[in-house]
Amino acid sequence: MPVRVQEADFDVSAELAALRQGDARIGALATFVGVVRDMNDGSGVSEMTLEHYPGMTEKALEAIVIEAKGRWNIFDALVIHRVGRLLPTEQIVFVAVSGAHRGETFAACEFIMDYLKTRAPFWKREVTAEGARWVDARETDDTAAKRWQG
Repeated sequence: MPVRVQEADFDVSAELAALRQGDARIGALATFVGVVRDMNDGSGVSEMTLEHYPGMTEKALEAIVIEAKGRWNIFDALVIHRVGRLLPTEQIVFVAVSGAHRGETFAACEFIMDYLKTRAPFWKREVTAEGARWVDARETDDTAAKRWQG
């Protein structure tokens, strides 16, 4: 269950190869890659800075992956989240899940991403033509996470 918070970019192909490691049980890999957009809430974004609480953030991500493993029959999951200064088109986050079948693998990947957006301590600051601003949590992210409760 690898979880990494880092400034450096990541290579999706290399990360998937490492997650698979020639494991013949794996019949499905589900992935999500989040990328910095150049527009948010009607304003052009020239850069973004992501901050986190070291130690606490990794523990929160690990807890999310453990919960996903308890809900679905998956083999493993990988979460990489970047911090620091990022520009439009740069990769922010990578979630990958391995399993025997696509249904549980897709569900676990989506769950991890939904909970990451609402439960992991990250703070996002965008720079726009109007100035810098902190980005508030989105109601749509909370709604997406709520569907996994109960």
